[in-house]
Amino acid sequence: QVQPVESGGGSVQAGGSLKLSCEAPGVIFSGCGMGWYRQPPGKERDEEREEVSTISTSGNINYRDSVRGRFTISQGNARNSLYLQKNRLKIEDTGVYYCAVLVEDSGLQCVPEDWGQGTQVNVSS
Repeated sequence: QVQPVESGGGSVQAGGSLKLSCEAPGVIFSGCGMGWYRQPPGKERDEEREEVSTISTSGNINYRDSVRGRFTISQGNARNSLYLQKNRLKIEDTGVYYCAVLVEDSGLQCVPEDWGQGTQVNVSS
């Protein structure tokens, strides 16, 4: 089992930028790829994590509506590195950000399987 490792979180004022990084050495990717998820403040269950952005192994990218145009997901050349450039940050972007390896479930949906430990992002006014 691969556990991704996130970094790059921190505290920033609204309007600022952060870049999150994730390393997942040794991971064997399905077509689903990888993604970034956010656990909002006060939410503790894994099921309460929100999908922020995903990128498939073929390069298909999805963004949550609230971050589209502000966040950019990308991968390193070896694909086992994942990044999230976050610009024009808002207070509601605050939370713990997790990187996850995605796999196909029995319903042929891409779902997160292997989670990192998370990196905290705090956006203040």
